Parts: sequence; structure tokens; C-alpha cells
Amino acid sequence: MQVEKGSLSIHSENIFPIIKKWLYSDHDIFIRELVSNATDAITKLKKLKSLGEADYPEGTAFSVQVVLDEEAKTLKFIDNGIGMTGEEVKKYINQIAFSGAEDFLSKYKEGSGEDQIIGHFGLGFYSAFMVADKVEIQTLSFQEGAAPVHWVCEGGTEFSMADGDRTGRGTEITLHLGEDGKDFLTEWSVRKTLEKYCSFMPVEIYLTSIRAEKEKEERRVKAAAEKAEQAAKEDAGAEAVEPEIQEMEPVDIPKAINDTKPLYLKKPSECTDEEYRAFYHKTFVDFKEPLFWIHLNMDYPFNLKGILYFPKLGNQFDTLEGQIKLYNSQVFIADNIKEVIPEFLLLLKGVVDCPDLPLNVSRSFLQNDGFVQKISSHISKKVADKLNSLYKTDKENYGKFWDDINPFIKFGCLKDEKFYEKVKDIILYKDIYGKYLTLPEYLEENREKHADKVFFTSDEQQQSQYIKMFKEHDMDAVLLPHAIDQPFISHMEMKEEKVKFSRIDTDLTDLMKDVDESTAEALKESQEVLEKLFRAALGKEQLTVQVENLKSDKTSAIVILPEESRRMQEMGAMYGFMGMDFGQMQGGETLLLNHKNKLVRHILAHQEDADGAKLFCEQVYDLAMISHKPLDPEAMSRFIERSNQILEKLV
Repeated sequence: MQVEKGSLSIHSENIFPIIKKWLYSDHDIFIRELVSNATDAITKLKKLKSLGEADYPEGTAFSVQVVLDEEAKTLKFIDNGIGMTGEEVKKYINQIAFSGAEDFLSKYKEGSGEDQIIGHFGLGFYSAFMVADKVEIQTLSFQEGAAPVHWVCEGGTEFSMADGDRTGRGTEITLHLGEDGKDFLTEWSVRKTLEKYCSFMPVEIYLTSIRAEKEKEERRVKAAAEKAEQAAKEDAGAEAVEPEIQEMEPVDIPKAINDTKPLYLKKPSECTDEEYRAFYHKTFVDFKEPLFWIHLNMDYPFNLKGILYFPKLGNQFDTLEGQIKLYNSQVFIADNIKEVIPEFLLLLKGVVDCPDLPLNVSRSFLQNDGFVQKISSHISKKVADKLNSLYKTDKENYGKFWDDINPFIKFGCLKDEKFYEKVKDIILYKDIYGKYLTLPEYLEENREKHADKVFFTSDEQQQSQYIKMFKEHDMDAVLLPHAIDQPFISHMEMKEEKVKFSRIDTDLTDLMKDVDESTAEALKESQEVLEKLFRAALGKEQLTVQVENLKSDKTSAIVILPEESRRMQEMGAMYGFMGMDFGQMQGGETLLLNHKNKLVRHILAHQEDADGAKLFCEQVYDLAMISHKPLDPEAMSRFIERSNQILEKLV
């Protein structure tokens, strides 16, 4: 072949700056593209053989070799696949955006074989210019009589093409890394990128570092020399002895960086629990055991495979750390693509592989079309089906999992109406006695005491006094401590119009009061006196004081905040409405004093002692507040100081 020169067939000379800066969102994407192309070259050859249009010896070992030469500043991608003729190089390389994969698929679409062609985009090869100042191709087609081709381009629109010197079928692409590629001159960075994008590619991928190989060889030579020297010394100073059996040195067998047959491609019936767990640990480097998993495996109406894991949460913030890895024909695309994976499922961990995904040129972003929405809906349906199956067949374990999975289910109910309809009957509520109940079960058990009302606690420790009172009166409440629970409560009240949720420290039920009409007048008189005393002692002229005879005399006071006021107060705190006190705006708190309690009786009996009354009013108020919400630092300091004063008086 004579040396041929020409210009790349493109519409703008600005194509390379565009490729370098804008075409690909991630700087390391070129490794994925070039390895994908190499894998395609091998897949094409296998497909042609299955059609009787190509031949190679049985047992041929196919692989993609990535070779880093730190000293020469080159990175090579070598395959033993289909190769290219000179005409194919002109067609697929010189004409930017002409896809060899699309051309191949259109020609052989009727062909048999399950192998997937990865690349659908002509620009994949040109991602090399993101990091390289110069790119070389040495290629030899599988076709009999084909001549090797050597193609060179230095990042402009000019190329040269001549006879090459490759003797074996396949392609070798050499990147001469420039300033933009200096980050890829270490074995560690190339290995990490290969593991990120290529962990499940269908052809074995090997990485070789020339520097590491040289160092390894130098160590081997040095060790051999030291061994020979030691043997010579021993021979010189010892009588002849029987020769010892020499130990065989361990053979350094290269290891592929990828798993060509990942677990998610197998049928669920072929997978063991141990394999599922091992795949989870390796893929997500998470050594906690997953709770359970869903194996997605379908071929119609679209090709979709994957495994979704429900992880065990350490705390409520763990729910922010989900990771769904999206693959296209075993090539990593991105984490947490919400167009494909329903947003609430991003709290899970898993892999999803869909070769049918409509991708744009960089493979990194999805077109938000109806097909993608169907995939998203299907995944959501499969998860709901799995949860319902688990509830029906293994309710005991479902209850054990509930504390970990309920934030995800509740988030799903808020985000996806169809998902809510499918799981609404298996939403559980854990009560203060440790039982797990559905909403209808809770309402039925408490119908006689408080019809259509659900009492809940948002903080077991903070609201322990109220929980104790509930238990003393044989009443029940459910635990709703997670950040997702407040919006979930509002959602449930909208769906179940008759049902109202009230926090355990809101309205005091009649079941806790000792109602006696004969003491009503005395309670009214005491309330007038105590309200005046407490307002003066606390400096709160708007404070509402209520006096009741509670059935137990152990509690001196509790704080009651109407449910609507409490929610507005929390919303104000969440969104920071310029310091506005929504609790006060909505009617504020009520201090309920127990007329039976000795502390309250003491304040009434010693109301003339202004200093003593003030001391005890402040203390009783703070005791009630501590059970309602944490005291601020200043109030807590005063509470401790006052407690010491009271103890000193007792001593």
C-alpha cells in the first residue's frame, strides 16, 4: 500500500476541542469506549463464525490487553478480534460518526447468536483524543489475503494511512498520552477505571504495566543471583551431599480484571444465597449482610436483567447512600440514573443491565422517552411483587426486616402512586410493645379507646414519660422516629380520610383522667391560682395552664401541644421561617398540672413563699419540658443549678 494522506470527513474542524471538553461528561470515559470497541471486535468475529463466514482454531483464547508504558507515556488497547481492512478504516475511522457497530448489526440482524454488540456510536474511538496528542492504529482484518494497516492522527483533522506491520488478526490502538492524559500514567488509575467501567464485560480484560513487569523481572533476576551465590558458598564449604529436590517457584498467572459471566446474567434458579451475598460484598464493598434481594430476569417486552439488594441500615442517614449501577450489555453506564431507576429505589443497592436502553452518543445519558418509563415502571412493579410475596410467605422475617426497609417503602409510597396501591396493605407499624401491626389491625385493637386515631411517638427516649403513661392505662401508640415519617403521616391522612395521627404528647385522653364532678369546683380554683403563679415565675403571660386529676399521682406535669400546632412548629424549624414561632402562632403549648401530685400540692400550700414557689414552678415546668423536647443549653444549665439548690434545701 502506498502512503495515503487525507482529511477526516467531518463538518467542522472544531470537532476535537468538542470531543475533549464536551462530548463526554467523565474524563476517564475513553477507556470504556476503547475496551468496548475491542470487545465488539471479538464478538463480531464469533458471530461471523457462527454464520460460517469466518474461521479460527477451536479453543482460541480471546482477550483484550491493556498495556501501560509509563516511560514511553503510551497506553495500548489490543484485541484479537475481527480487525479492519484499509477500506474499513476509511469508512469507520476517517468518517467520524459512522458507526461500524450499526453497520454490522444491520447486515447481520437475522444472524443467530446471543452475543451483544456493545457500541452503537461512531464517536467512541475519538474519545481517545480526550487524553492523547497522537493516536496510532495497527490492524489486520480476519479476511483472507487482507493487508495490515497503520493509521496515525495527531489530534487535528489530518491523518496518514499506510501498510502496517501487524502479523496477527485484530487491532492495536496506541495512545500517546499528552498533558490531558497524565492522570492515566499510573497502573493504579488505569486499573481503577477498568474496574469501574469494565468489571462485567463479556471478554476477558488484562492489564499490564511495563514498569511493573520490569521491576518484577529485576526482582526475579536478583533473587536467582542471590540463590546461586548462596548455593556456591554452600558447595565450597561442604562435602558432597545428595542433591535436594528444588522447590518450584510460583508461576505468576495473569488474572483478568473482569467477571465475564456476572451472577445477574444467570437464571435465579441457578444462583445460591452464598453467591448472591458474595456478589453483593464484592460489587459494593459492603461487608454488612444484605437483608434480601430481587433478581430481575426478563427477555420480553424488553431485555432486562439485574439484582436489587435491600441493605441493612446502620442509621437513618444510610438511606442516602444507595447505589444502583446501570449497565448496557455488561458495560457500566452510570450510577443512579433516575430516568431508568425509580427515585425511591435509589435507596437500594444493585445492578441493572438493559441492552435495549436508548442512549445518546456518549452512552452516559438516557433519552427520557416512553420506553425508558416502561422499564422504570416494570422495576417498581417487580419490587412491589417481591415485598408482597415476602409478606405472605414469610411474615415473621418481613417483620424483622421492617425497621430497615420501612424508610424505603414509605418513600416509594410518597413518590409513586402505583407502588403505594400495591403495597398499602403490607405497610407495618411497630407499637410501643414491640408488635408489628397493619393500620387496620391497630385501629381495630384500639377502636373502643380512640376510634380512627393513631397515637405515635417520634422519639422513644425523649417521650418515655408519655409512653409510660400510655402503658399504665393499657393504651397503645406506634413508633414513627424516621425523618420520612412526618411527610408519610400527612400522605396517609390524605389517603385514609377518616384516620388522624396524633403524637403521644398532644391531646390528653379521658382514659388518663380521674373524672369526678364533685372536685370540679376545686380544680377550677386551683387552676386560677396555679396559672397566676406559673405565669409570674416563668415570665410567660400567655402560658395556658390546665389542672386535672390524673389517675396516677407520680407525674407532676406534662406539656401538651395541639397536633396541628406541633406540625406547623416542626415545619417552621425545618424551613427556617425567619425565626417565627409557629407553635405560639397556632395557640402554643399547654402546661397540664396533675392536682394529685405532691409537688403541685406543695406549690399550692406554699404559694405565699414567693421565692420557694418560683423555684418549684420553674422546676416542674422544666421537668415537663424535658419529656416534651430537649432543653436548650441555657435552660439546661439553669435546670441543673436549680436541682442542686433543691437538694441542698432537702439536706
